[in-house]
Amino acid sequence: MSTRPRVVVDCNCHTGENPMWHPMEKRLYWLDIPAGRIWRYDPATGETDHFDQGCAIGGFTMQPDGALLLFMARGAVKVWREDTLETVIEELPDEVNNRFNDVIADPEGRVYCGTMTTPERPARLYRLDTDGSITQLLDGIGTSNGMGFTRDGRQFYYTDTRAYQIYIFDYDRATGDITNQRTFVKVEDGRGRPDGMTVDVEGCIWGARWDGFGIARYAPDGSEIAWYDMPARNVSSLTFGGEDYTDIYITTAAADKPEENGRDAGSLFHMNCGVRGVPEFVSRCRL
Repeated sequence: MSTRPRVVVDCNCHTGENPMWHPMEKRLYWLDIPAGRIWRYDPATGETDHFDQGCAIGGFTMQPDGALLLFMARGAVKVWREDTLETVIEELPDEVNNRFNDVIADPEGRVYCGTMTTPERPARLYRLDTDGSITQLLDGIGTSNGMGFTRDGRQFYYTDTRAYQIYIFDYDRATGDITNQRTFVKVEDGRGRPDGMTVDVEGCIWGARWDGFGIARYAPDGSEIAWYDMPARNVSSLTFGGEDYTDIYITTAAADKPEENGRDAGSLFHMNCGVRGVPEFVSRCRL
């Protein structure tokens, strides 16, 4: 157990993102968003490989058979297996000049998928239902980012990075609707911007800080209970993995000025604080 983060893959990602533990393979997957590159790491052997898809990928979820459901540029959604790429949505007319950003599956297999702000309009949050239909839920967002669910399954967390806020909504598992938006955490000036997040078995929130050199852990009431320093400025996301889900994997971004963002910026980091996470829900998008 070590609370000090260490580099496990020196991958020099421009924008490392969306780390996810693959319990079937016992390997970790993550992205370099603008490169359209899927990375894979096997902690048992130390082996790393990657797969280039030719266009930006903002996020992904996992299907029940272990395939990855990719959320890409132009609003495209595709299912990736190591030797195939199958289209679910070719493009969204309102997102042809944009891309998806962070995504998360819910307990029923739907996917909440956010987009970026463009010069023409703000970001949005959509919900992809299991039949392949997609519904816009929110508009007027700065940067759609990290999401999660409370342990009782009654609330939904959602991050707007440019607003410096993590919001909480009431969540209806039967319909997928989210209502009653309010602030869960407002990040103070000078402490970075909230980015990706995950939830642990105790119901606490772990939030990555872009431009913040660290990770914050919040109690279910929104109070900050721990801070973990990182050697990279832009900490983009994190997830729990390993056999007992106590391994924390953290993505970072070298971005456009790697010399200013930390010597190991863009690397995949690991730490273990003795806290157990929970597996992510799988998406169940029927093809």
